[in-house]
Amino acid sequence: MVGLAVRKTKKLSGQVCAPPSKSYTQRMVIAAALSPGMSKVSNPLLSEDTEATFRAVTALGAKVKVAEGCWTIEGATILKGAKEPIDCGESGATLRFMIPVVALAVGSSTLVFRGSIEKRPVEPLLESLRELGAKVHVGKLGDKDGVFVEGGGIVGGETSIPGDVSSQFISGLMFACPMAKVDTEIMLTSPLESADYVKMTQVVLANHGIKVPAHENHIHIPANQTYKPSDGRVPGDFSSAAFLLAAAAITDSKVQVNNLDYGSVQGDKAILGVLKKMGVDVKVCADSVEIEGSGSLLKALEVDAKNIPDLVLAIAVLACYANGKSRIFGARRLRLKESDRLKSLHSELTKMGAQICMDDDGLTVQGGCRLHGALIDPHNDHRIAMACAVAALGAEGQTTIQNAECVRKSYPQFFTHLKQIGAEIVGGKFDR
Repeated sequence: MVGLAVRKTKKLSGQVCAPPSKSYTQRMVIAAALSPGMSKVSNPLLSEDTEATFRAVTALGAKVKVAEGCWTIEGATILKGAKEPIDCGESGATLRFMIPVVALAVGSSTLVFRGSIEKRPVEPLLESLRELGAKVHVGKLGDKDGVFVEGGGIVGGETSIPGDVSSQFISGLMFACPMAKVDTEIMLTSPLESADYVKMTQVVLANHGIKVPAHENHIHIPANQTYKPSDGRVPGDFSSAAFLLAAAAITDSKVQVNNLDYGSVQGDKAILGVLKKMGVDVKVCADSVEIEGSGSLLKALEVDAKNIPDLVLAIAVLACYANGKSRIFGARRLRLKESDRLKSLHSELTKMGAQICMDDDGLTVQGGCRLHGALIDPHNDHRIAMACAVAALGAEGQTTIQNAECVRKSYPQFFTHLKQIGAEIVGGKFDR
């Protein structure tokens, strides 16, 4: 376990490049692996979660050639059951995307998950797959949770699934069901949350010749479609960049974050609207965002996080530096992430002196309190570590973040980039 210290920093300045999108990288790797022939994924994110995804596709017969700045993927003509258990690491997206995909393979496969499947549930997805003719169940493989998939293909037909537990269920079915024997009709039993992630999946599939029409409460997936190779570039990640933008907003700073395309399908670009509502000077350019922070208190606000759960942590930190009470609601699903993020963030920001209340659905933050340094336990959650590091920039004294290397899950260069624009950080090196 690596610890590092973040000291109060009054001013940030300069330019930094946002990391490639983890969500796009994972989707593009899977679609390429399902496309017989060669596809190139340019500007991919190399992180623990994306490594889990290409471990999974290579286990089924795809070939991945990793080079700096570009991965070349040769899709499998016939998916074959994995000879060894597929290690999904702690990547819930890899697990949920790949369960339907391995059901297409000839032969059985087992996927193992290092976290708790109770905390990252998959049962609604498994139930849908059973309705569509697949044989899947959860069990144990040693001390790890595992999902056992018989393989042999997906029949198709009708299924129902909740839309408010995880949009990854829907995306997983969208990857696999185009190769089912008959058309698939997915009925949503509750409103779809994080809808932009489903749109992102649609965009990636369309680039590979796959059509998946989506309507308000159901998705129709035509059967017997064929994936086609396609080259693509991964856009910068607004989810990760939100922490850099928040850091500039709470300090007396002028920072430019490059590699951010506002035209890309990413719900988390909503962070720019949030910052503007809080009184931050935001300038959106062709491939970058400029933030000018004054170091004075921001404006409090209310935010419905139903479609932007990954922004909740950055917004909560911004709210600590706002004048008045802010309310973040619609965030219940954060309890089912790498940690219970509502509980973890409440615990760690409270240590720093924040006045923050938690309920089942979100957080209420009374801004304007003087934060101070503390010993932070990120609960092995990359976004908790990044949020507390940003909060520490405006806190008196020094904040020590334990197990800071957990940022490797999604943004290995986070602390390096934060230091690059002037943050005072001591210890820790996580670049690859």
